[in-house]
Amino acid sequence: MPTPTAVSFPADYGISAVPGEKLPWETVERWLVRSRNYWICTTRPDGRPHAKPVWGVWQDGAVLWSTDDGSVTGRNLAANPAVCVHLESGDEAAILEGESTFESDPDVLARFVKAYDRKYAIRPEAERAYALRPRTCLSWTEADYPATATRWIF
Repeated sequence: MPTPTAVSFPADYGISAVPGEKLPWETVERWLVRSRNYWICTTRPDGRPHAKPVWGVWQDGAVLWSTDDGSVTGRNLAANPAVCVHLESGDEAAILEGESTFESDPDVLARFVKAYDRKYAIRPEAERAYALRPRTCLSWTEADYPATATRWIF
């Protein structure tokens, strides 16, 4: 379970600097599970940003997805595993940051394939998957931004 902390924004944003859970983690986790698309943000070797939507699943505290090693995303992650994952919604924001790793545990991958198939009606062939076990997550609801903005530390 991640720890809620204060969000650091300029004072005129109207966000309280008092640490604590302003948005239940269970709500954020529900968004992570039900999101159809996840925006994967990486950095090219020359420093330029790259973002693309992918299909994936939230499983065991990680976002799991696949992409070809030769794709821009795959090449970027090979050079620099730092990654940001953002949900497709700006109304229910969850921005996860950390480093990607490869998941190759057969049991984890079997559950990934099953969850992916259940979600998208496509059964991927996965000998491994990219995984982001976040270090931080910034979350809020757009409708009540100042009152719900919460930074989570894992």
